[in-house]
Amino acid sequence: MLVDRCLRYALPGRCAFCLGAAMEGAPWCRQCLDELPWNRTACSRCAEPFSGPAGEPIKSCGACLREPPSFVRARVPLCYSDPVAAQVQRFKFSASPRAGAILLSLLQGALTTGGDVLPEALVAVPLHEQRARERGFDQADWLGSRLAQRLGMRYIKARRLRSTPTQRGLSREQRRANLKSAFVIDTSLPASVAILDDVMTTGATLDALGQACLEAGADHVEAWAVARTPMH
Repeated sequence: MLVDRCLRYALPGRCAFCLGAAMEGAPWCRQCLDELPWNRTACSRCAEPFSGPAGEPIKSCGACLREPPSFVRARVPLCYSDPVAAQVQRFKFSASPRAGAILLSLLQGALTTGGDVLPEALVAVPLHEQRARERGFDQADWLGSRLAQRLGMRYIKARRLRSTPTQRGLSREQRRANLKSAFVIDTSLPASVAILDDVMTTGATLDALGQACLEAGADHVEAWAVARTPMH
């Protein structure tokens, strides 16, 4: 998209995190990039961070073994802590295009490292129409449409059937109950899809959207997000 190309080339040559000199073609410096809160040791199913040797993912955590989510894999490269959390808040609540471009580039880079075959389509978590009108900005749709274009994937929109109460302060089980049957997809999906949100907390929202994807014909669902909030 023209706006995204202009944003990438118009970003000032200063690191978005420390204001030092940025790497060529990037909005960050090498030191800040290396020191971001990378989610390198996590459950491969839900991406919950664990302490342990970096780069050694846990196949499935206890929660996923007890009650597997609708998605078979989660790819969430960062932990939700500063300075990533500050960028997410600027993007989500102030609609900062620069913050969005930074988060988009971080996620894209993580997804294209390693040469994995990507799913055929991308579905972002939708806001309810009323909430989208009130906020004037749907952050997951902004990320999803641009990410799909960059990765050469189909972008398919879901609908949120009802405006759910806030998820803040709820347990994983309460969040799942809150979101049961909250989403629908009005078109048949290909066999392999990815679902996207900006931040993954307990995974309940992505689990509900993943279930809607399975009902729409998908066989393999991956969950993607920029950052993961540790549950413990």
